[in-house]
Amino acid sequence: MANISRKTEANTLEQTRVALENAKNQPIIAEELAELGYGEEKIAEGEQILADTRTLFDFKIQEDQETTDASVIFKKEKEFLDDLYKKQRKKAKALFREEAEVLKRLGVEGQTPRAFTNWLETVRKFYTNATDEILGRLAPIKVTQQDITTGLEQIKVVETARAEYLREVGESQDATKQKDAAFAKIDKWMQQFYAVADIALEDHPQLMEALSRKRKS
Repeated sequence: MANISRKTEANTLEQTRVALENAKNQPIIAEELAELGYGEEKIAEGEQILADTRTLFDFKIQEDQETTDASVIFKKEKEFLDDLYKKQRKKAKALFREEAEVLKRLGVEGQTPRAFTNWLETVRKFYTNATDEILGRLAPIKVTQQDITTGLEQIKVVETARAEYLREVGESQDATKQKDAAFAKIDKWMQQFYAVADIALEDHPQLMEALSRKRKS
């Protein structure tokens, strides 16, 4: 749906550009419109609104791409941490399967939560509560202090990546609001423009085509 909307908006921008360009440069159209108050100054007003709308349209595309890029990074970092955690969690559950208190201390009893916040807190609990004593017992199955350090560092990376992603989401939403307001403004301006053009070109209906509009029969 977003791509369809973007194409429609791009078409609106192009049709408006063509209409204003020809309103300014086609002699008959320019003369007839000027008589009804749409001379060079009024057309320049429309061109400025169009330029502002184009700027916000392009900015929205940029913000969407930045949001996508941030999402890719966040997912990549989260998957890396999740893979790391799953391997070490599996080893801990196997080693301490008869020691409920240790399993609870490490937060590996039961199922791993799916919701991000609960999941991250569960992962954090594992890496934070892996004491020297627990690590000493995990060492033979290749869970080391370096693994714990890597896990804790990766938690910070994931948190930073998620914060960046959410910031980009917010900026993209704000860009959408600004862009939509700009399109509403240019749409309102062009509706009035076409209403005047319809009257101005009553004796030259074929020239409405030059304004990106078919004359109503």
